Amino acid sequence: MAKSAEKACLECEGKLIGRVDKKFCSDQCRVSYNNKLNGNATNYMRSVNSILRKNRRILLDLNTTGKTKVGKEKLSQKGFNFTYHTGWYRIKDGSIYYFCYEQGYLEIENNFYLLVQKK
Repeated sequence: MAKSAEKACLECEGKLIGRVDKKFCSDQCRVSYNNKLNGNATNYMRSVNSILRKNRRILLDLNTTGKTKVGKEKLSQKGFNFTYHTGWYRIKDGSIYYFCYEQGYLEIENNFYLLVQKK
């Protein structure tokens, strides 16, 4: 039986010993390789998730009754980012509710927003 070519670790290029389908010589090399591979995407996702959590927390703090009217300035002062949301819902008149998880908001007149909670 012919000896197969030696395989090298994808991270450190060290010799692999053990299973024939092994790709890394250690857990440390596996984690390091995957962190490098997914680093930029992971950092972006972490940043967006942080913004979404902050938006939800702001809506939750301001909407204690389940339905509240609040000014855009107050949302902005607290650091609310209107660019990010997890979903939206269009109602019959064409208005759009934007949601950060179960907390939502609808732009109404004079720079005010109606805050709602999805039931």
